[in-house]
Amino acid sequence: MAEADRTFAGSIPEMYDQYMGPMIFAPYADDLASRLAHMRDGHLLETAAGTGIVTRALDAVLPETILIEATDLNQPMLDHASTRLPSARVVWRQADAQMLPYPDGMFDAVVCQFGVMFFPDKARAFAEAHRVLKPGGCFLFNVWDRIEENEFADIVVQSAAHLFPGDPPMFLARTPHGHHDTLAWEGLLREAGFAAIKIETVVRESTSPNARSVAIGYCQGTPMRNEIAARDPGRLTEVTEAAAKAIALRFGPGPVTGKISAHVITAIRSSN
Repeated sequence: MAEADRTFAGSIPEMYDQYMGPMIFAPYADDLASRLAHMRDGHLLETAAGTGIVTRALDAVLPETILIEATDLNQPMLDHASTRLPSARVVWRQADAQMLPYPDGMFDAVVCQFGVMFFPDKARAFAEAHRVLKPGGCFLFNVWDRIEENEFADIVVQSAAHLFPGDPPMFLARTPHGHHDTLAWEGLLREAGFAAIKIETVVRESTSPNARSVAIGYCQGTPMRNEIAARDPGRLTEVTEAAAKAIALRFGPGPVTGKISAHVITAIRSSN
């Protein structure tokens, strides 16, 4: 994975939250939060919290007795997140999911929304999640399904590829949508010591006010922006407009609705 795939800086955090959040992340944030709504007290860790989309969903449904540690490797993302959720029970902390700064058995649950695909050493990150969980604690995360099952992302990649035929920007296909093999995830979880692994494919609708908002979100609110700039920084607007045109051709100018699909994975730390 290219280092640029993990770089969420500059204007990306704000655009990510504004455009990508409501369009594709909020439906799955609500899904993850609902799966933890049974918790009545305890301590929850969120890794790869990003701009706090899941953190806000958790804060809305969990009792005040539950403390939330929201972590991310990218400080700019956390800086933006903290402005959106001034909650006394949420602690924002820069941390590497592969080297968590917490003692063994500290948390009742660990949750991660669409972040594990970005971990360079996924086995180590899973071992760390297992280590900081209490016996019987829950590790809950999701990953995107293959890009062909996610209509907006697929169209954006195809439209950008037409403009860079010799070296297409493939961030979306390579990283967010490049780790959809659920058997591989199950194997890594078992190696880390998890049991009672459950994998569910969850299909939702992605909605946006118009085709251009979709294009801005993907082309300028994700590390795809870094890829375009690396090829030709002067063509960002051209790529964005080409993607908007392609989406409008398929779905109309707006409001637009497309299919999104992800795998939701739950694993339990055994009691021994």
